[in-house]
Amino acid sequence: MISKKTYYALKAVIYLAKQPEYSDFVSEICRKEQLPKKFLEAILLELKNKGILLSKRGKHGGYRLFKAPELLTFGTLIRAVQGPLAPIACVSQMAYLPCQECSDESHCPIRLVMTELRQAMISILDRVTIKDALVKAELSKQSIDRVLHYYI
Repeated sequence: MISKKTYYALKAVIYLAKQPEYSDFVSEICRKEQLPKKFLEAILLELKNKGILLSKRGKHGGYRLFKAPELLTFGTLIRAVQGPLAPIACVSQMAYLPCQECSDESHCPIRLVMTELRQAMISILDRVTIKDALVKAELSKQSIDRVLHYYI
């Protein structure tokens, strides 16, 4: 499960991906996306420090994505905010820690299933970009608009 912090980061980045240049200031993003301001300020600063966002001060300032939305994957963003994608530490590739309760890690049924889960998550999150998510959302809206409504 992703944290609230990661969820807010995803919402903010998706919002910024729709903006042509530097976006509105934090207060405007918060208002439009219904996010808490203090928390979002910290998240955006962290994303800037990790090379996901650029910021600019002044009248025409704000935030924007460092990379184009088609180059930024969900996996990259989630790792930047939350850390490794592994559900448990003994299957992490980036932050591996052995289980202290496990006597035979290579045959542990929990580890085997969690390894499979990690692989499935990675295959999706490292493939799907912010642009892909925007396209999916737009297609979803279009399919709803095409539904015929009958009233009697």
